[in-house]
Amino acid sequence: MTGRHRGTRGTTWAAVVVLALTGGSVLDGGVARADNGIDKLSAQQIADRSRDALLSAHSLHLSTRGDLGDDSPPMTLELTLDRDGNCNGSVDLGHSQGSVRIVKRGDDVWVKPDANFWKNQVPGGGSAFAAILAGRYMKGSATDPRLRDLANGCDLDTFQKLVSDNANKDRGTLNKGRKTTLHGAPVVPLTRMRDGQTLTMYVAATGKPYPLRVTVQGAGADAVVGFSAFDKPVPTTTPPPDQTYDISALLSRSPAPV
Repeated sequence: MTGRHRGTRGTTWAAVVVLALTGGSVLDGGVARADNGIDKLSAQQIADRSRDALLSAHSLHLSTRGDLGDDSPPMTLELTLDRDGNCNGSVDLGHSQGSVRIVKRGDDVWVKPDANFWKNQVPGGGSAFAAILAGRYMKGSATDPRLRDLANGCDLDTFQKLVSDNANKDRGTLNKGRKTTLHGAPVVPLTRMRDGQTLTMYVAATGKPYPLRVTVQGAGADAVVGFSAFDKPVPTTTPPPDQTYDISALLSRSPAPV
């Protein structure tokens, strides 16, 4: 499935997290956790431990919202994903450009664009697709070229590899702030200035030193990335057969490109 936004915005958001790391509910269920002592470490030591904690996670919930200052509408993403390539969530392209529900389980992918998506991202043919689907999900294989970008974005392994591969490519001074709280949870903020933007990462000061939030401000950007539900399973419920439509069958019914 094409459209002007496909996987490019997801890549941009991942890059934001990489920049912060290489230099919701934030803790599970309100369970009391021991102080992990990171506030006594240097800024770089905290960043290293936070990156290692993120790389050790088998699943997590990723939340993004705001404007990255790249002349694209503010995008909102809510996605739970794991290392096995399973995911469940949604993407909203902002400014009424459309939203898409996404479910991936094993090699199967289900996507349900809304009416605004079909109208704005598939001009000339979107209304026909929307009418055929009638609110149902499109279903296809994760290896289908039309769904490959979407499927790759559902894989936590891919995201973690991006973080790992860029571990030593940091620029700009990394500064540690005073220990504070984020939604009642103790955190230590780390700040880096880069390309006219201020990136701030809030690292959990109890339990594992997970990154819990990254904010980006300046140079036209005002965005937030949140992490939560570490090692919690991705929901296993998938759309029932009567709520799905095979993507190949759908495309065979309309001459419009996707």
